[in-house]
Amino acid sequence: MPKIAVILGSDSDLPKIKDCVSFLQEVKIDFEVNILSAHRLPDETASFCKNAKANGFEIIIAAAGLAAHLPGVCASHTDLPVIGIPLTSKDSDGKDALLSIVQMPPGVPVATVGINNSKNAAVLAAKILALKYPDLSDKLKNIKDKNIQTLKEKNRILKEKGLERYLEEKK
Repeated sequence: MPKIAVILGSDSDLPKIKDCVSFLQEVKIDFEVNILSAHRLPDETASFCKNAKANGFEIIIAAAGLAAHLPGVCASHTDLPVIGIPLTSKDSDGKDALLSIVQMPPGVPVATVGINNSKNAAVLAAKILALKYPDLSDKLKNIKDKNIQTLKEKNRILKEKGLERYLEEKK
């Protein structure tokens, strides 16, 4: 069974990973959420990442805002794939976090998703794991097919009702 570590720098970031957690639950990937910090708990964070593989994790998802060093610090202490989620904060629109996560030095990559896009982090992690777990690949295909059908149905309803009525009913 695949297992993912989801790491946050602060409990205030928990609401921002709701979509990540929901998707991992939907595809039945085991995960563990930890509050660690590159700056406030550097030793604990390093230890967690150094031991992540031995503890059964296959991917680390690290969410961070502001300076957003957490994903890079995680990547520097493990050979597991690390996916970074740049987050907004009360003081920032998340662009600083995005640049901090995406601009890693050569040899220490962090895959990066869009600002506050925790669902895409979970989807990317699932796609990576699907290379090893064929049943997960089937689940992802079924989700994609369902999304396609949902969009086609929305388009059919739009054409049937017309733009103005469709928008009015969406309110």
